[in-house]
Amino acid sequence: MTNDAPEATPEILHYTAFSADPGGGNPAGVVLDASGLEPADMLAIAAEVGYSESVFLTAPPEGLGEAGRAYTVRYFSPLAEVPFCGHATIAAAVALGERIGPGDLVFATRAGEVPVSVTVRDGAPRATLTSVEPYVAEAAGEDVAEALEALDWPAEDLDPALPPRIAFAGARHLVLAAGSRERLADLSYDFERLKALMLRLDLTTVQLVWRASDTVFHVRDPFPVGGVVEDPATGAAAAAFGAYARALRLVPEASVLTLHQGEDLGRPAELTIELRTGDPRVRVSGTGARMR
Repeated sequence: MTNDAPEATPEILHYTAFSADPGGGNPAGVVLDASGLEPADMLAIAAEVGYSESVFLTAPPEGLGEAGRAYTVRYFSPLAEVPFCGHATIAAAVALGERIGPGDLVFATRAGEVPVSVTVRDGAPRATLTSVEPYVAEAAGEDVAEALEALDWPAEDLDPALPPRIAFAGARHLVLAAGSRERLADLSYDFERLKALMLRLDLTTVQLVWRASDTVFHVRDPFPVGGVVEDPATGAAAAAFGAYARALRLVPEASVLTLHQGEDLGRPAELTIELRTGDPRVRVSGTGARMR
């Protein structure tokens, strides 16, 4: 959009990801044709929509993917652009699948190329993204201590079997594991203090985790750097957590994990993580639904 030659306002779709119920999961604004928008326009739309992220699709780089099934994709929170967003990727893929049919897609993101597949299961669309190559790094003790202070979590409330780490699969997240479901449920944090730490460490969310069983986890994701207290379902953090679980050998190299998120916000979501032998990338799957 420019002042000299204003474009028509693009259609903004509203989809939820990681739930087949429009009242569950994580909402995203989806603009399937953002070709007339500048980054400032995208940010303004994301701020007006008010979800944790909105996603904007334009023409792909030359030679990327099958014609009509490849896109350049950008993600914006109400405050800033983010390099990658998993739930908005799932939302956009479901929206595309409803319009051009199931099949393979490829998204060129700031974090790298992200293959996505859309299938239909029991009449409901389901999308699977394949992350960029992840990494897991040590978290400095003083940074963990600062995060715990901002969260008002005593260190003894952590699960020593799941040590703090920085995990990346398109965006950086600090993984902290609660020792009980009650600890995870009790989330009332210092927004500005945690935001300042996250900006300094280039974190997108803090991934708070409680292990319910060998393959089932409950998670929460404070997101103050995006202007949002908490993200109801976080695909990028799920991918990073898959890399974390594998790197720390918490699960077999080939595993399928289930993450439950959003329950404490009244927007329950289910995220499926698949780890494959010989492939460092992480696959994250979920359903989606149009909200309006």
